[in-house]
Amino acid sequence: MLNRIDRIQLAVPDRAAAATNWCELLGAEPAGEDRVICLGARRTRLRLGRGFVELLEPDGAGPLSDAISKRGAHLYAAGAATDDLARLVSHLRGRGVEAVVEAGQAFVDPAAAGQAGFRTVLSPDEALAPVGAVDFLYETTLLVSDADAAIRNCAELFALDPEAFVPIDSSHYGYRGALTLFERGQLGRFEVITPNSEKNTMGRFFARFGEVFYMAFGECPILDQVEERAIERGLAFTSDPGPEGRRGWPDTVFLHPATLGGMMLGLSRPTVAWRWSGSPERVEPRP
Repeated sequence: MLNRIDRIQLAVPDRAAAATNWCELLGAEPAGEDRVICLGARRTRLRLGRGFVELLEPDGAGPLSDAISKRGAHLYAAGAATDDLARLVSHLRGRGVEAVVEAGQAFVDPAAAGQAGFRTVLSPDEALAPVGAVDFLYETTLLVSDADAAIRNCAELFALDPEAFVPIDSSHYGYRGALTLFERGQLGRFEVITPNSEKNTMGRFFARFGEVFYMAFGECPILDQVEERAIERGLAFTSDPGPEGRRGWPDTVFLHPATLGGMMLGLSRPTVAWRWSGSPERVEPRP
């Protein structure tokens, strides 16, 4: 029932401050402001890639204010697009999961979804041209204590085909779990993983915050330019040159939370995500 990752939502104390580097570093463009009553939030929408970054600032007491009081600025929710929002909401409610429908979107609380941290916002799919340095978002990473149980829950919650899922593990980053591909042959998914080491950043993050969304990923055709902009502005990032190891030609760039208002964003060059997504033969060689 899900087509793709179409947005991410950040909880921030100051929307204007958080928007600055999304716009200057990644070329995001303002796309309007409104309020989300069910979250107690004022919202700034930014167009990026084929979707949105939504910056949520507390508007009085409510879930968003509580979240920021507990964690500060952070990746608040993953957003996914569907061809039939009403049908998906009906499917969720048929499984006892209530979704609050407001302004054409459905907001699913993690407690209602049966998985701590699994906060999602569901929207009707739109055909949008890419904006900025990102072609499209394709992943949000959910940290959980029991990956197998959370993966089953995800499949049932969104009527996904487990046969399309791709097991994933990393001794380097210290985790195991699966990529819950929404459709075969497409990158859109939740990465649902259990950290297994407190010696690295992810493990320490999990020990501190528990079951929450950790980061997101997008595809970017101009990683070298993003690096240059970050260096010029003194912004924190980490580059991974990939197996070819060519300096100045990264496969992946990780923009640190301090750079983007409280969340980490990974950017991979086009097609390279297939290297760990079940179809390494689809990775195109560097130009």
